[in-house]
Amino acid sequence: MFRISQYMRELVDPKPLGPVRNPPGPVVIWNLIRRCNLTCKHCYSISADTHFPGELDRQQIFTVMNDLKTFHVPVLILSGGEPLLRPDIFEIAHRAKEMGFFTALSTNGTLIDEDNISAIRDVGFNYVGISIDGIKETHDEFRQMKGGFDASIHGLRLCREEGIKTGLRFTMTQDNAKELPQMLQLMDDEGVDKFYFSHLNYAGRGNKNREADVFLQTTRWAMDLLFDRAMADVRAGKQTEFVTGNNDADGVYLLLWIAKHFPDQYDHIRAKLVQWGGNSSGVNVANIDNLGNVHPDTMWWHHNLGNVKERKFADIWQDTSDPIMAGLKAKPRKIGGRCAECKDFDICAGNTRIRALQLTGDAWAEDPACYLTDQEIGIKETAALDLA
Repeated sequence: MFRISQYMRELVDPKPLGPVRNPPGPVVIWNLIRRCNLTCKHCYSISADTHFPGELDRQQIFTVMNDLKTFHVPVLILSGGEPLLRPDIFEIAHRAKEMGFFTALSTNGTLIDEDNISAIRDVGFNYVGISIDGIKETHDEFRQMKGGFDASIHGLRLCREEGIKTGLRFTMTQDNAKELPQMLQLMDDEGVDKFYFSHLNYAGRGNKNREADVFLQTTRWAMDLLFDRAMADVRAGKQTEFVTGNNDADGVYLLLWIAKHFPDQYDHIRAKLVQWGGNSSGVNVANIDNLGNVHPDTMWWHHNLGNVKERKFADIWQDTSDPIMAGLKAKPRKIGGRCAECKDFDICAGNTRIRALQLTGDAWAEDPACYLTDQEIGIKETAALDLA
């Protein structure tokens, strides 16, 4: 996750570079259930409205929670499928809060209503993220549910009325990119605290729909829009948060934006970005799926590292006998192509490995969704061969 607003605040009120503070354990995104009432085009878990056998029961989940706490995991993001379809979701969430985890709920929002909003409030979720992929018809088409937009917005409003910190999550593709300005306006209109912009990643149904990924110039336009909006909010004293995910080249692109608008801050922010370090799949971000399989992050569902029914999470997570985990934990990572030549590799760490794997068959090839030019990342043009 790339925290745009954090760097905008740093531009306005610079702080000295401090020591690197590594998280005590990884953020765990936990798919408690695969069942979902929607069939979204970009779903990485390829969920459906049906029962998936073999899912962890409540006691198994509580046992794993104890292991995660012992391993100093700070954050649990309870996800699905649609986590609100799990009958014991509130018991699980209450247990997470009681144990001291920062506890977030990742939902499509359609099932938040007057009957369960009090239960959601009583958990004390630190954050509730609701996915919206465009305005009205566009969202309903993406989510393949007529009336889905209205239901999600209703859920969002109920959360806001109960004082629950909420955020919009928007996955941009070629089909909905033009509605990004309207999404930012929706954020204003609904008094939303956080906007999470997700680049389309090639996993699950997102892999099947990758031909809809946006062109590189559209991505740059979107990032410029988010940078400008985040800076405007900081200057206005707003406490909104703008973050992006699934493309760590965003950090390098921010540096290019800073070179244009705040050249005197270039070296300072670059040092801060190097401390951030870019992609952290397999290091500071982990995923547990509905069956208990552990993955380097949510986009690696095809690659199992082990199962929490059989081994403690800590033992699985620290085991580098798996070549993928060994490669992800390597410092620096050994990545080829343009990434190997990039002058800013220390900022993004080679970006998202799953895209490289899906498109080239090689997890350590260059990321095909890097939207920076060779010139921008310091790769010199090679002279054309004279074949005459």
